[in-house]
Amino acid sequence: MCGIVGIVSQSPVNESIYAALTLLQHRGQDAAGIVTVDDENRFRLRKANGLVSDVFHQEHMLRLQGNAGLGHVRYPTAGSSSVSEAQPFYVNSPYGVTLVHNGNLTNSVELKEKVFKTARRHVNTNSDSELLLNILANHLDHIPQEKLDPKDIFNAVSQTHNDVRGAYACLAMIIGHGMVAFRDPFGIRPLVLGKREENGKTEYMFASETVALDIVGFDFVRDIAPGEAIYVTFDGELYSQQCAESAVLNPCIFEYVYFARPDSTIDGVSVYAARVHMGEKLGQKIAKQWADEIDNIDVVIPVPETSTDIALQIARVLGKPYRQGFVKNRYVGRTFIMPGQAQRISSVRRKLNTIKAEFKDKNVLLVDDSIVRGTTSEQIVEMARSAGAKKIYFASAAPEIRYPNVYGIDMPSRDELIAYGRNVDEIAHLIGVDKLIFQDLTALTESVQLENPAIRGFDCSVFTGEYITGDITPKYLEKIASQRNDSAKKKREKQASNLEIYNEQ
Repeated sequence: MCGIVGIVSQSPVNESIYAALTLLQHRGQDAAGIVTVDDENRFRLRKANGLVSDVFHQEHMLRLQGNAGLGHVRYPTAGSSSVSEAQPFYVNSPYGVTLVHNGNLTNSVELKEKVFKTARRHVNTNSDSELLLNILANHLDHIPQEKLDPKDIFNAVSQTHNDVRGAYACLAMIIGHGMVAFRDPFGIRPLVLGKREENGKTEYMFASETVALDIVGFDFVRDIAPGEAIYVTFDGELYSQQCAESAVLNPCIFEYVYFARPDSTIDGVSVYAARVHMGEKLGQKIAKQWADEIDNIDVVIPVPETSTDIALQIARVLGKPYRQGFVKNRYVGRTFIMPGQAQRISSVRRKLNTIKAEFKDKNVLLVDDSIVRGTTSEQIVEMARSAGAKKIYFASAAPEIRYPNVYGIDMPSRDELIAYGRNVDEIAHLIGVDKLIFQDLTALTESVQLENPAIRGFDCSVFTGEYITGDITPKYLEKIASQRNDSAKKKREKQASNLEIYNEQ
């Protein structure tokens, strides 16, 4: 789950891309990168591990010259956290192409073999983003004329769609030509288009979420459609075309539950409004199923921050006081996307602290957006009990997560998911609560569709085990489990620390 941004402007874009990436930091905290095209048609690149504010210093910003550029914040799900796998990636041939990618390819092994055998292209990392770049570059390389027209660009994207499977929202720049944005045929990962008028000319921006447009003064135009490509020349001319057969919108439901910022709008859906609806429906379920327990609940407390709007609606439905019982340290990253179990455990305690007066001698209903591994939930419950809570009820705004995600979210192994193979009572016992309730999947999808009824389906694979791309086998799931579980990550981190490569130009 990464964040991407691209701008084609009439003036330098380095500061705008930096500002946009800071608004997308919630989508990835592992690494950050920016690439620009200068007046001499050279890529200027800076990428490194760390937060945006740590990666880019004044000397780097001064070197990132040019009126067009791409930016990326990384949340690793494939490969390692080595800086060599940070984005953007670039290739020198043809023309010079650079790319940023949000998502995950599901046929990367066969693609890597294909791109080497048919195009003699070497992919130097385990990143499927570098692989995707080489697939696109290979199709561009087969265009005979030196100067590409929009039709050539769209043909290359169409052939890329035919080759790759999985989730991908992509931005690429081609030296001497322009920027191209494209999205997978299911629209699993978000991508939006914005524009602004400067000195009588139109400038364009692409980003993972609308909030990135807001901070640099671009007006939201629309979402990139599933399978669509939009090509903007460096002179500011815009072209668009549907490049995939049978494209249909099936966005990832977890964007609305957890990942996206509440002030963003994705595929016509206000994330904030969707979460309010989630709270309304979950409150109604609690009122119905826990009718005999409602009088025992003294207070509703959210687990910051994603669940605050949900908890407020639950409190309203139940007629109970809403209180902030946890104070969040905003300088600790999101624990769900921490790379290892030990790091997640230590981060929870550094991330949250209790306001003891809101727990002491009370029966508390805690509300969180979801329960994934259960690590965070268990520690939060322990903190509430230590603060003096008598009974702890727990409500999850998402259904039970029982299956791994293969489209860019780090839920690698069924065995690491607390809900896999367990019922609600067993999960409640493991996290230490007196009573536990989950949102129904139908209620969750309806909460989003209330904002945009045109969305007919979602990728809900983490709840159902049904993968929208139709190509996921048990063998594939076993493979990614072995590659992405905590022990495998620890091994790769050790290797990366010994073979770190620093990319700076």
